[in-house]
Formats: sequence, C-alpha cells, structure tokens
Amino acid sequence: MNDYILFDLDGTLTDPKEGITACVQYALSSFGIEEPDADELTPFIGPPLKESFMEFYEFDEEKAEAAVEKYRERFQDKGIFENRIYNGVPEMIRNLKGNHKRLAVASSKPTVFVKQILDHFEIGKYFDVIVGSELDGTRTDKAEVVAEALRRLYEGREGDIEEKKRSTVMVGDRKFDVAGAKAEGIVSVAVSYGYGPLDELKIAKPDYIVRSVEELEKLLLRGSGKEAKAQSQKKAPEQTGTLMNKIWFVMFPFLAYIFSRSLGFYVGSFLVANLAGILPKGLSEKLVIWDEAGEQILGTTGNGAAFILAAAYLVAGFAIWKFFAKEELGSAEREVKLKHARLQSPAAYACMVIGVLGAAVGLNLLYELIGITNVSESFKQAAAEQYSAAFAMGLLVNGLIAPFAEELIFRGTMYNRLKKNQKYQMAIVVSALCFGIYHSNIVQGSYAFFLGCMIAWLYESFGHFYVPVAAHILCNTAAYILTMTGAFGVLAAKWWICAIFLLAGAAGLYLCFRMRNAAVKLFEETERKISVNKE
Repeated sequence: MNDYILFDLDGTLTDPKEGITACVQYALSSFGIEEPDADELTPFIGPPLKESFMEFYEFDEEKAEAAVEKYRERFQDKGIFENRIYNGVPEMIRNLKGNHKRLAVASSKPTVFVKQILDHFEIGKYFDVIVGSELDGTRTDKAEVVAEALRRLYEGREGDIEEKKRSTVMVGDRKFDVAGAKAEGIVSVAVSYGYGPLDELKIAKPDYIVRSVEELEKLLLRGSGKEAKAQSQKKAPEQTGTLMNKIWFVMFPFLAYIFSRSLGFYVGSFLVANLAGILPKGLSEKLVIWDEAGEQILGTTGNGAAFILAAAYLVAGFAIWKFFAKEELGSAEREVKLKHARLQSPAAYACMVIGVLGAAVGLNLLYELIGITNVSESFKQAAAEQYSAAFAMGLLVNGLIAPFAEELIFRGTMYNRLKKNQKYQMAIVVSALCFGIYHSNIVQGSYAFFLGCMIAWLYESFGHFYVPVAAHILCNTAAYILTMTGAFGVLAAKWWICAIFLLAGAAGLYLCFRMRNAAVKLFEETERKISVNKE
C-alpha cells in the first residue's frame, strides 16, 4: 500500500505558469533583459530559482541571488495567486486522505509560499507535512527537501524506517523529483501533464509515468511496490484473450457503423418523403420524382439520394464519434505526446498534399486507361448515383461529409484499435483492407485499399487525426471535381499525363518518408546525447 505520499507542488498539484513566468520576466527586466515569450521561461517551473537563473542566463551567484530577490518582490504580492489548481486534484487529495494516507508536499518553493498557495486552493488542511525551501536560500536541493519531508512524515510513527520507505511514494513532474525520491530509496511517480519534458522524465527513469490526474489517483489508491507495478503493467482487455476476442474488439465498431449508417438511411428517407409533402412543388421536385398526377412519389432524384446519403453518414459519424472514436482519438493524441519524432514542418505538409493529389488523380487516370472501370456493374451503378446530384450537393456529401465519417471509423477507430494488438505496419494493411472491402466492388475496393494504406501511413507519420481527414477530403474532392467538369475525360486520353501525376504522388510521399526518417534519427540522436550527458 502507498501509506505515505509526497507531492511536488508546481506542475503536479497546480499550474503556476502565469505567475512564475511573469515574475521571471519582471526579474530579468531589472537587468535589462526582455523575454516577451512566456513559453521560453517554463524551464523555471520546478527547479530552484537561483540555479535556474545561473543555468539559463549565465548569471553568477551574486547576480542570481539578486534576481531571486526581484522575482520575490513581485511574486509575494501578485505572482503567488496567478496560479490554478489542476482539474481533479482537490477530489484526488480528499479521496487519498479518506483512505487514511499520510500526505506531504515537498517543494523547492519557499515553505511560506507553499502554505499560502495550498490554503488559497483550500487543500492545505489535508496535508500532514508541508516542506519547502527557506527564504535564506537553504534547503533548495530537492533531495534535501524530500529527506526533511520524510523525517517529519515518519516522526512519531512506530515501525522500521526502511519498511515505511517501501510504502512511500514521491510524485512530481521533473527529474529533480525523481532524483530526490531515488536518493531516499522511495518509489517515484512522474506526471507527464506538468512541465517536465517527456525525454527528461524517461532518462530520469521513474518507477511510473502517468499522464493525467485520474491515472495518478488510480495508481496511488491501488498500492505501491511490486504489486502496484505488476497491476499497472497488466494488459488492457483488448490485448488479452483469444484471437476471436481481438477480432471482435476491432470489428464491433465497424458493425455499429454499418448499423447506424443503415439507420441514417431510414432517417434520411423519412425526412425526404415528409419534406416533399410540405415544400413547394418546385423545391420538392429537386428531391423526389412524382407521378403524372403529382400525388405519389415514384423515387428520389440525385439530390434526394445525396440528402439521404448525407443523413446516413452524419448519423453513423456521430454514433462512432460518441461511442468509439472520441476515446480512441484521445488515447492516440496522448501517445503522440510520448513520441516526438513526427512530421511537423510546412514542407512536410506541402509534400503530403502533392503526394495525396498525385496518387489520387494518377490512380483514377490509370484505372480509366487500363479499362478496369468497365468490368464492374456495381461500380457503374455506384458512380451513376454518386454523380447524379447537383454539383454543390454532391461535393458537400462526397467530398466532405463522407470522408469525415469514414475516417472516424477506419482510421480513428479501427486503425487505432488494431495498433493495440499488432505493429502499425500490419494495422495499416488490415485497416486498408477493411476499407476496400467496405466499398463492395473491385474498382472502388482496390482504389480504396491503396489510398487507405497511404492515408493510414500519413496518419502515423504526422500523428494527428486532421491529417487523414484532410487527405481523404483531398482525394474525394479532386476526383469529384475532375469527373463532374469532364476534365478526367481529357486527362485520361494520354498515358504521359497519368505518369506525371503518379510520379508527382510518388515523389511527394517519398519526400515525406525521407523527412520522417530524418525526424526519427534526430530524435533518437538527441535522446542518446541527453542520456550520455546525464550519465
């Protein structure tokens, strides 16, 4: 059990960025140094101020001490309250105290300020011990702070000190907190939602890294030592069980998508039928086909079919977002924060656009040139329905609504779930295969498979969901516009035009590939250098 729990303050219980950075700016300005970007000053959050001024601005000891005095000049009256408590922290502290935990705060901030902040947020009463540095500059080293907090926390408690340490946890967001815990031989928990860079935390090698207050609370209430570590490393349900369980974990959202899409068709059909009865004749004829007497609906027009399709995608997209994709995308975004080697430059996005447009247009032209579009009657029927609506209506449904809904299920949900059971390369292929089968004919199915592989790879390379959505929209919009304007008929007359688009697509994707590899190598080299310097 975690009977004794020590918390760092800044970046762990509270977010002090506004106050600390403003006070650092105030102190620096007294030395003629202007630093308008507060984000550049976040490294001051956590470590002792004096050492930070010396490290980041090369102040000598005397000058650093003067800077600390200027800092406190603003901090004690104003900066101390430019602070906010992280969501869930008060509830977590109360729950821990309700479970008979002895709690302490061990901070490098002066004790008098720590107490004021805790009382300001009305959580000071829950802590048995509050230890910080001294205003005279002593006890600023985190190991010293942790040692003093433990001494007071254990004081008057029966039992062996080493036994108590096995039930003690230090929680913080910087390497200094981990080092302080290791110096005393207690369990360390690093929180990645604070201000410590993730590579810093990885190198510090805490016993645990948690990403949210909720995860932290679960860990602290679950126990400590080997028992807690074994529990925390248990695989999620989707990673265990039989092959059928894993398949069901991926396919259930797809079946839910098909069901909700069918439901959306019924909703859309109902709306079209009822709108046709109340709209003026001229408008209703844009949605449905009437009999000669104008009393009975014989069918829907291209616009009516597009309206129904839009309803189907909207219902399906909402259902998948609500029950599956929202959670999966949140988890995927948190994973992105753990992996810094991602494409981010404007050049990478430009290459992505060229690659996507070149591949989409080139493949469409290739299919026309080799005649594959003529071998599937189901494709001809699907294409006739797709391009029978008015240009604006068809572009809205096929170019925007459909791509977003399909990305929510195929990349947002299925791909992210597949990655939990296998390597991302296999997840790309399997999700693309499902995407192809979903289209139900050899022409669109094979085209969707190739583009599905490309879109999933781009998602993995850039790490953000808007990338596959944008890529899918580019593919569909380009194909729709070129088809509706008749440009495909002109472009497809020449093999060399098709070759230019395919080469442009291949070049754009290849450059993305090169930049991705360079980003990975740079990150690994940086991490290696940091590790060497640490040693």
